[in-house]
Amino acid sequence: MMTTAAPASLGDQLQQAIDGLPPDQISLDALLDQVGPQGLLLLTALLTLVFLIPVSIPGVSTVFGAGILLVGVSRLLRRPLWLPTRLRQRQLPADKLRNALGRGMVWVARLQKVSRPHRLPVLVDSRIAETLNDAALVLGAVLLMAPFGFVPFSNTIPGLALLLLAIGLMQRDGVAVLLGHLLNGASIVYFGMLIGGGGLAVREVWDRIVG
Repeated sequence: MMTTAAPASLGDQLQQAIDGLPPDQISLDALLDQVGPQGLLLLTALLTLVFLIPVSIPGVSTVFGAGILLVGVSRLLRRPLWLPTRLRQRQLPADKLRNALGRGMVWVARLQKVSRPHRLPVLVDSRIAETLNDAALVLGAVLLMAPFGFVPFSNTIPGLALLLLAIGLMQRDGVAVLLGHLLNGASIVYFGMLIGGGGLAVREVWDRIVG
């Protein structure tokens, strides 16, 4: 009697993509080819990993952040993914990227332990929920690209939001999706506090100068 093999987990799929990286250079176009045109959520999860650890690889944050944003836009507009040629073909160091992605996999392992398929289906199955969730992907990408990279947790919080949204949408897990929305909200509050605190500091300095 033949048995059907269980589908590969998200962690296994991501690890396969990481293991398949070439030894020297990699482009976003090549990453897209690895996950396939139907794997946009998998691509989102993969691109998010580098934002979850302290890493500095020239060009990666710009290319990956823009890639996540355009994936979200394509899903929101229900159109095929479009990437500018310059973005698709930008060459990145595969060896450094492989190491960074591998370190980010610890977050996937943690989140997979708490994610369960088909929980709170109302948050993932309706057309309205789908639109709101795709808009949340766009919002998360915008927050991820905000110019606060030097501030602790400024990448981690929206990065976790995006990873939870991607995992939740892939597994139809409304709880994971809800947590992704909440972390998007937490990112907005955190950035608001940074902007407000910075404004107060500038005002205080100004008052001392002119006072």
